[in-house]
Amino acid sequence: MESNPPLVLASSSPWRRALLERLGMPFETASPEIDESPLPGETAPALVERLARTKATALASRFPAHLIIGSDQVATLEDGTILGKPGTHENACRQLARCSGRTVTFHTGLALHDSRTGRTISACEPYIVHFRSLTGEDIDQYLRAEQPYQCAGSFRMEGLGIVLFDRLEGRDPNTLIGLPLMKLTDMLRVSGVDVLRHQRRS
Repeated sequence: MESNPPLVLASSSPWRRALLERLGMPFETASPEIDESPLPGETAPALVERLARTKATALASRFPAHLIIGSDQVATLEDGTILGKPGTHENACRQLARCSGRTVTFHTGLALHDSRTGRTISACEPYIVHFRSLTGEDIDQYLRAEQPYQCAGSFRMEGLGIVLFDRLEGRDPNTLIGLPLMKLTDMLRVSGVDVLRHQRRS
């Protein structure tokens, strides 16, 4: 069997790393240093897809014979307002108060760069979250329990954040955590990698 090019996850996120581990394939991680500022007039889907591609290609010289995975995510309210990482308890309170009883769309950009050929494929996967109506006490108690101040949207789907939601809509729930595994599997297949045929050997 022909060996696959090694995989690299262009991220320092422990959540993305844990998600990729589910595919059962060996990989390395490395954190790209890029400017994540949006361009003037850039939409959320365009922003995250561009950043995912930039993250993946930024590591090409360091990993010249690899498949490099890049991903980025932002959340938007119905009016298109982008919800970034809150950073502080006060900002997170305001952010969740704005989300209360509303629909928030998470846009996750995904890119797979083949540094052997220079080819990059990318996509943006949406995932829709319908928030419950939240009281100020609900919000404060949740934030003090989980402290998701470095998470877009001020919650962790993989933790207690699930109690904030009324319902979820989307193809792949992993998208909400930050790495759309179904789409990634599609991209790997296009690049000649069949996940089921290339599992780790114990």
